Amino acid sequence: MHNLYGFKAGMILGLVAFLLGCANVEDVRILDNDLLQVSQQVSKLEKETDSVKKELSASRKEAQTLQKEALTSQSDNKRDISTLQRENSIMKADLLLRLENLQSEVKILSSGLEEYKDFLKRPSKEVDRVKEEIALRTRILEERAKNLDERNRALEERNRILEEKNRGLEDRLKGLDDRLKGMNTRIDEVALRQGDLEKAAAVPREKEKEPAGEKKGPPPGTPLTGAGSLYTDAYQSFQRGDLDGARRKFEAFLKQYPNTELSDNAQFWLGETYYQKKDFEKAILEYEKVVSKYPEGEKVSSALFKQALAFYELGDKTNARSLLRRVIERYPQSDQAEMAKKRLEAMK
Repeated sequence: MHNLYGFKAGMILGLVAFLLGCANVEDVRILDNDLLQVSQQVSKLEKETDSVKKELSASRKEAQTLQKEALTSQSDNKRDISTLQRENSIMKADLLLRLENLQSEVKILSSGLEEYKDFLKRPSKEVDRVKEEIALRTRILEERAKNLDERNRALEERNRILEEKNRGLEDRLKGLDDRLKGMNTRIDEVALRQGDLEKAAAVPREKEKEPAGEKKGPPPGTPLTGAGSLYTDAYQSFQRGDLDGARRKFEAFLKQYPNTELSDNAQFWLGETYYQKKDFEKAILEYEKVVSKYPEGEKVSSALFKQALAFYELGDKTNARSLLRRVIERYPQSDQAEMAKKRLEAMK
């Protein structure tokens, strides 16, 4: 590029010298104009050269970018080609497997077609015989299906009747079970009442047998026969079903005679008035007073037993079983122990 500029400058200088030596003034003016034009052209050429250089540099950068993109594209293409080759292999294996399956199915169909052709080649009589045999077997199967349907309907009817009978038996058993529970409760209550009646009737006789100075139960100055009479009146109210009246009378008896031989009985029957009213929670509390206030009394085992029944009625089988076992362990010879054993067996 520098050589080109030097060559141009030398030409211009030589031309100028030549013109100065052999031209006149007019020629010099004309040469100056030509020189100016040449300089302008040279400047224009230089600008165009710079522009070409810039374009060349940009082209090189663009070529480098294109080269990088080509390398990247080539790598991507290789990966795509590898993926396509794998997919092609899988598809080829799948197509081969399908082709084998189709060939196997074609063989089976061909075999069946050949058998059908052989069947069609048989004499018409044999074909008719086969048709008749098929029709006969079909009728037999239909008859069997019909018989099975009838048997199923009969079995369903029998099952329905048996289910109704079972429901009736279950209802009867439930009723019998309820009646049995009621009878057991009534038997228990009768046994308890019998003991109380015997005890109440024995009070006057014991009074007559007691030596002077050895009276039991009521405070000094209170006739024992008065306590027995009040107790009997309260108990008779209970037997008549006057539970509220009996409760008031037993409470009055206990308030007046808290420590007689009949006090534990009165406390027990006070609990019974609540039990008969199905107020089991209050009954449990009154039975507990028998155990705590009269631990040596004859009604402790009965109170524990009825406490167990009250807990059972409330749905608390755990406490019910615990109290029944307590009766059996502490009072093994009592009637309540036998009744407790039966109740425990029934709860299993």
